[in-house]
Amino acid sequence: MKPIILGICAAFFFAFTFVLNASMELSGGSWIWSASLRYIFMIPFLMCIVLLRRNLRPLLNEMRRSPVKWMLWSFVGFGLFYAPLCFAAAYSPGWLIAGTWQMTIISGTLLAPLFFETVYTKKGIVQIRGKIPFKGLIMSFIILLGIVFMQMEHAIQLSLKNVILGVVPVLIASFAYPLGNRKMMDMCEGRLDAYQRVLGMTLASLPFWFLLSLYGLFTVGLPSGSQSLQSLLVALCSGVIATVLFFMSTDMVRGNMQKLAAVEATQSMEVLFALLGELIVLSVPIPSPLSWFGISIVILGMILHSYVSHKKVEGYLNQSVNLN
Repeated sequence: MKPIILGICAAFFFAFTFVLNASMELSGGSWIWSASLRYIFMIPFLMCIVLLRRNLRPLLNEMRRSPVKWMLWSFVGFGLFYAPLCFAAAYSPGWLIAGTWQMTIISGTLLAPLFFETVYTKKGIVQIRGKIPFKGLIMSFIILLGIVFMQMEHAIQLSLKNVILGVVPVLIASFAYPLGNRKMMDMCEGRLDAYQRVLGMTLASLPFWFLLSLYGLFTVGLPSGSQSLQSLLVALCSGVIATVLFFMSTDMVRGNMQKLAAVEATQSMEVLFALLGELIVLSVPIPSPLSWFGISIVILGMILHSYVSHKKVEGYLNQSVNLN
């Protein structure tokens, strides 16, 4: 239950991304600076936390072992995740991006065969290839059904171009984030805590963010003071607090694809939190009854997803061991 609670808390702070990115876009800020400034601003906060915990040297030693892999999977998990998300904010409202982002629930489930699970048997520890938890996948589709109801009346008001440029980048991000996160968990094998792993991935992805910033400098100029301040808030709330909470929750269920899928399903709460944030901060219109019906389905689907994953995990693992 603790990983689920941490996942929901992470979803609350992740929602700041959608609300503040929408705010920056409305005020004329470029998606380039919204993306790059977040990770540049994250460095001081994370560095202080890791230094105070006296865990910097183990992190640097770990990164020296496989620098290329660190840069690759950090680029996938952070670069291909957040840059497309900010790009989409230039073409779609925050509510639609938050809704489309829930595709990560299914994306994470479909990635299961790419990884191995740790199973404890009488003969010792056994590594088996992950399987797609189809019952959990059905619950994920229930969540997405609720999202469809939420976005239905709004999406028909957008042009085809805005739908494509606002949806496709988010779909790319929905696969990149869980893929990069899980690959880094496999690499670290529990040797690093969540703070170390987030700092390491941020440092390893800095070349990409610096190149993106250089591109922004020559194409759109320097960011405004308002955009810099809001990017700082995103870095603190979403980049540091939310990411660390989410990584802590996924670390607790590392090696178990069903429980991992349940934790990732908690991110569906971002839709509700982002909607509330836009109502308060951006004064968007109050959702219709159809949208509230969709929100209810999303929450119900998340609860059912977690319940099924928790109840079936023991039988699933026993079946996997018998097959081997």
